Amino acid sequence: MSRIRAVAASAALVVVAALAAVVPATAGTEPASAKTAAAVQADCAWTTWTAGQWYATGAIVKYTDGKYYIAEHENPGYDPVISTWYWEPHSGCGGGTQPGNGNCNHPNWVAGQWYAAGSIVKYTNGKYYIAEHENPGYDPVISTWYWKPHTCGGGGDQPPNPGSFVVSESQFNSMFPGRNSFYSYSGLVAALSAYPGFATTGSDTVKKQEAAAFLANVNHETGGLVHIVEQNTANYPHYCDTGQPYGCPAGNAAYYGRGPIQLSWNFNYKAAGDALGLPLLTNPWLVQNDSAVAWKTALWYWNTQTGPGSMTPHNAMVNGRGFGETIRSINGSIECNGGNPGQVQSRVNAYNRFVGLLGATPGGNLYC
Repeated sequence: MSRIRAVAASAALVVVAALAAVVPATAGTEPASAKTAAAVQADCAWTTWTAGQWYATGAIVKYTDGKYYIAEHENPGYDPVISTWYWEPHSGCGGGTQPGNGNCNHPNWVAGQWYAAGSIVKYTNGKYYIAEHENPGYDPVISTWYWKPHTCGGGGDQPPNPGSFVVSESQFNSMFPGRNSFYSYSGLVAALSAYPGFATTGSDTVKKQEAAAFLANVNHETGGLVHIVEQNTANYPHYCDTGQPYGCPAGNAAYYGRGPIQLSWNFNYKAAGDALGLPLLTNPWLVQNDSAVAWKTALWYWNTQTGPGSMTPHNAMVNGRGFGETIRSINGSIECNGGNPGQVQSRVNAYNRFVGLLGATPGGNLYC
């Protein structure tokens, strides 16, 4: 397996929030329609969201989509739509979660039972919660990174919509018949919201080509979605760049390859964590413990990093540069320009098979 050694963008503030933060339950508020005008105006003490600006817990912002969000945790201007651990939709200004009147017929939450992303449960307090990330029965009131409040019948956080992804679950299973169960389809679908342009840009053919290209590359990196972590443990201490000002707070041997794209190096964990609103620099093990987080790190690299190439893999596919350019952005001269033609051919073979399963043509420029 090849390694990702791309130098990512340098840094913002180190995120040190715990994964399953214990957040005290807050009392519910009455609907805005039942409040006085003054109370509603007080709820709407918002500012326009600005990337990079520091927000304290409880700050309310109006996002670019016209909706309102409230900071669940203080943060240095993370995107409210992407960094959902830090931000919640806010209804006090007329947006966010609205009450619904639909029928609720969801099972009671059971501690220790496995829940896939999108599962809805009724908790012991009589309220409903939806799993933002798959989990082994964590408490919805305590583990607020895994669960979000859900309003049955309308509004609220809705489950991911697998139907909007160009790869169906049956096609995904056909591509990876021997995959590790950690690499779940639901985890992939849950991660898609982090980069909404992925596999949704361009014609139907281009969308399918990009999805196939991404999956072909992660297939190569993980041996068919089998390996979650880098297999050569002797390499583990090598991925700490001590020259970075934030160092390696999780330990010098903590930044080995993990996940679909085998994310490695402390600076990549820092950059990916900052972009996704996750404490990956201090807790890199999130990538090997949560399927949606693992998929998000792969999509982060695919959509934002040029690596040793000249463009992101996403841009290579949507701008017609071809599958070969994605290989260059991932592994550069290690494989391209005659570096390792066998590895290149392996990636191309997988791409041709996957794009065929999706009923699309592969396009040109397959090699690098």
